[in-house]
Amino acid sequence: MSFDIDIRKQVTSDGGRSFELAIRFRTEARRTVIYGPSGAGKSLTLQAIAGLLKPDEGTIRCDGQALFDSSARIDVPARERGLGYLFQDYALFPHLNVRQNVGFGLRRGWLNPSRRHGAEAVDRWLQAFELEAVAGQRPHQLSGGQRQRAALARALVNEPRALLLDEPFSALDPALRTRMRDELDALLARITIPMLMITHDPEDLERFGDEKLLLQDGRIA
Repeated sequence: MSFDIDIRKQVTSDGGRSFELAIRFRTEARRTVIYGPSGAGKSLTLQAIAGLLKPDEGTIRCDGQALFDSSARIDVPARERGLGYLFQDYALFPHLNVRQNVGFGLRRGWLNPSRRHGAEAVDRWLQAFELEAVAGQRPHQLSGGQRQRAALARALVNEPRALLLDEPFSALDPALRTRMRDELDALLARITIPMLMITHDPEDLERFGDEKLLLQDGRIA
């Protein structure tokens, strides 16, 4: 698995502040960590790769396939990029239970997923993350660790070719953060899926950074 990124994006905040993202890097590592301070452009970079943010110009390639190419007018929709995305706040749907959240992405327009559709894939990931006992509960009834595991299961249920993680441990307390790092490390070793993570935490960098990229002021340093 390789990522080849060369993009530019001008962003203006609500307060009128202008920020230029100019990212260029290539990685073939199984675990790549982009690190840097808050406001450096880490989340914008990950969103662009996922297809949630459209660059002004440039290219995004995954294993040689163009996911975005401004000159060729290619912009593959996020849903079709084959990338699993874990949001920083997990973005679980509050009105759906764990089983429905995990299975949400299996079918377009699945507003109220049934138990039958995609049951085998959903059951696999509920079991993998030890979520069977809380499969009928809604996000507000879960612990922080359970919410993260449910979000990870949802990101993986479609068997993506790579997993994108946006500050995956920042919302957890220190003790749980250590445990979830261990769980993620074991999971990645078991399913051998490539991972691209953004973080500002040195412990994430040390644990998962087979390749480390420092991002400062919208550029890879």
